[in-house]
Amino acid sequence: MTKQNIRKILALFSMVAFLAVALQAQRIAYVKVNDILESLDEYQAAQKELDRLAQRWRQDIAQEYDEIKGMYNRYQAEQVLLSEDERKRREEKIMAKEKEVRDLQKSKFGPEGELFKRRQDLVRPIQDRVYAAIEEYAQERGYDFIFDKSGSAGMIFSNPSYDKTEDVMKKLK
Repeated sequence: MTKQNIRKILALFSMVAFLAVALQAQRIAYVKVNDILESLDEYQAAQKELDRLAQRWRQDIAQEYDEIKGMYNRYQAEQVLLSEDERKRREEKIMAKEKEVRDLQKSKFGPEGELFKRRQDLVRPIQDRVYAAIEEYAQERGYDFIFDKSGSAGMIFSNPSYDKTEDVMKKLK
């Protein structure tokens, strides 16, 4: 064999090896889930309803705080004329009202509040449909991983054949 033939064989071998690696390469893509959601009329309608609810609740809470402020101002103005017992009673009433409003605020806007639950009811089915469409798209087009660029969701789809959880668990036993 001549050096030229050896070079041709090595070049052919290199191309075959490169193609084998290229064929085994993972296919990765990303989407902007927020943009997808924002493009859906039903999502926009759900957002508007949630915004309306939140605004109404904010107004209700602001009115309650205004009432507390009025109670406190009246107390301040009359404080010198009140007996010790009456001062304590009014202070306790003001503090109880503040706690009541904080509890109301938490029940509406807290992590387990009504706004969160309503968002789950309205938005979750839409998000589930979007994620299902992404998964279907990934499987049709042969993608191994799809990431969300717009949010904190991270990975949206992954080919189960890349899940090595069981292997690591076996290694730890």
